[in-house]
Amino acid sequence: MPNTIALFKQCVPLLDEVYKLNALTGILDGAQELARQGSSANELILPKMTLSGLADYDRNTGYAAGDVTLTTETVRCNYDRGRMFQVDSLDDAETAAIAFGHLSSEFIRTKVVPELDAFRMAAYASTAGVGKTTGTLSTGQAVINALRAAHAAMDDGEVPGDGRVLFITSALKGAVDDLDTTASRAAMDLAASVIVVPQSRFSTAITLGNDGYSRTGADINFLLVHPTAVLQYQKHIVPKVIAPEQNPDADAWKFGYRTVGIARVLDNKLSGVYVHCKAS
Repeated sequence: MPNTIALFKQCVPLLDEVYKLNALTGILDGAQELARQGSSANELILPKMTLSGLADYDRNTGYAAGDVTLTTETVRCNYDRGRMFQVDSLDDAETAAIAFGHLSSEFIRTKVVPELDAFRMAAYASTAGVGKTTGTLSTGQAVINALRAAHAAMDDGEVPGDGRVLFITSALKGAVDDLDTTASRAAMDLAASVIVVPQSRFSTAITLGNDGYSRTGADINFLLVHPTAVLQYQKHIVPKVIAPEQNPDADAWKFGYRTVGIARVLDNKLSGVYVHCKAS
C-alpha cells in the first residue's frame, strides 16, 4: 500500500501546475522558501524583521548603535478544505492514478480555483484598515478617477509604485478601454499587472459551505494590491488513498484531496491594499 500511495502522490506536482495556470490570485503567491512548515499541517513559521531608524551622527562618538531583530511567527492557516473522491475499481493502481489525475485536475480548475480566488479577494477586501471606497462607477472616466485615487492613496502610504496588481471587473476595464485615450491607457498602466476577475469571485465576503461557496458581501469594482502587502501561501495534499479491497462501501478507489493555505494582509502593510466596492 505505501507504493500505491506514493504513486498517487506523484499527481501533486500536476495539481500545483493546474492551480498556477488557472488561479487569478496566484500572482500574489509568496516565495515558498520564506515559509517553513509548522508543527501541524495547518501552521506556517514566518520570519519577521525589526530595524531601528536613523539617528544623528556624532563627530566624536560616531554612529549611534542600532538593533536588527529577527524573530519568527507561527501563523495558523485560515483556509483548510478537502473532498473525498471515489472512482470505480480499475485494472491496477497505475490506471487508477491516471484517472485520479484527470479527475482532480478538473476539480481544481472548476471548483478549487474559483473558491480560492473568491476567498482571497474577500479576505483582503474585508481587512480593517485597508484603503476602501464605495460608490457607483457608471462611466469610463469615473473608473479612471477612482483608479487614480487608489494609486494616490498608495503613494501617500509610501507603497512602492512598481509591482502593483490591479484586479478589476470586465465591465469596468471595458469602459476604460473604450475611451481609447492617452489618459485611459495611462490609468491602466499605473499597475504592473491588470487581471480581469469574474464578479462571481469578486465580493467583500463569502461563506464557505459543504458544496463550494456563496457570496455574502458587497460586489467589488476593483482591488489594487501590492504583493508585499499580503501573506499568501497554498499547498495541495493527497494524504489518503484507499484501495477497492479496503473500501467497505464500494468496489472503488477512494482518494482524499486537501488544500491548506493562508491569505491575509500583513499588519504593517495595510496601505498596500485598496478596494473599491459597489454602492449597496
